[in-house]
Amino acid sequence: MTLRIRLATVFCAAGAAACALSGSAALAQAVAPPAAVTAVATTPAANPLDDVCVREAEATVTAFNAGDAAALGAMFLETGELVDEQGAVHGGRDAIVELFKGFFTKFPQAILEMQPTSVRRVGDALLVEEGERRITASAGAAVAQMHYVTVRSKQGDRWPIASYHEFADDPLPTPREILQAASWLVGDWLDESPEGRTAISFRWSDDGNFLLGDYEITAADGTASRSTQRIGWDPVTGQLRSWTFDSDGGFSVGEWDAVDEGWVVKSEATMPNGTMGSATMTLAPQDADHFVVRATDRIVAGVEEPDFEFTIARRPPAPGVKP
Repeated sequence: MTLRIRLATVFCAAGAAACALSGSAALAQAVAPPAAVTAVATTPAANPLDDVCVREAEATVTAFNAGDAAALGAMFLETGELVDEQGAVHGGRDAIVELFKGFFTKFPQAILEMQPTSVRRVGDALLVEEGERRITASAGAAVAQMHYVTVRSKQGDRWPIASYHEFADDPLPTPREILQAASWLVGDWLDESPEGRTAISFRWSDDGNFLLGDYEITAADGTASRSTQRIGWDPVTGQLRSWTFDSDGGFSVGEWDAVDEGWVVKSEATMPNGTMGSATMTLAPQDADHFVVRATDRIVAGVEEPDFEFTIARRPPAPGVKP
């Protein structure tokens, strides 16, 4: 199998941290709201998803009311973001910790209450939680109440926050908020093997509604090809999809499901000569600088191809360039 075909049938899945949603109807469906969460433990909710929200909200309230900025930051993914009611984006765990440190310095007696009101499943490893939060800056002060939307990404037994957004109204999650769980892809990546060299670069689109990928493939004989990819939200099917276009005229489409170990992507590719290909890809982040690609169910022109697995590493910054 050529490297170009490998790109079409593998890296249509390269936006690995996106997810296949359970449909437009599921996006609109909400479970019964669990009880308000305060510093005192509440009775466990009957629905397992409610249990997740109540448990995570209890931990958030405990850390906030103790003024523990580090503990609050640890509740976010390394690439998580917090968007306040004015639209200011605080991206990355370090920035979020500094935000809370500044808040607690100014309001050391602040008290938080949270009430999750609904939770929806997004694939198997993402949850969209909505609720109300109330902050009292000091004894006798007015209560500041906001609606919030949190996107949580399952990591083992934990559900850290990929995106937390506060609103004065009740909007649905934005494409960026859903894609935030994929933000670990942003940056430059490299795979080198006897077959050749694959260089990958991901970035956010200027409007923040898509992840954009560029691929440069060089085979062992020096033959080179390029591909571009766009990952975004499909509101008709209620799924995140990718569209990949190769420099020789081939193209592919991928759809994602979030699972415990990472992301499962079902992809279909069309080669310039009309040959069709398909594959099921599993992408499993190992740490901040590596993820594993595992390919199964690979069919090219009606012929079954062998499975394979390899690791992609984040490219180190050039000498003299700050990461």
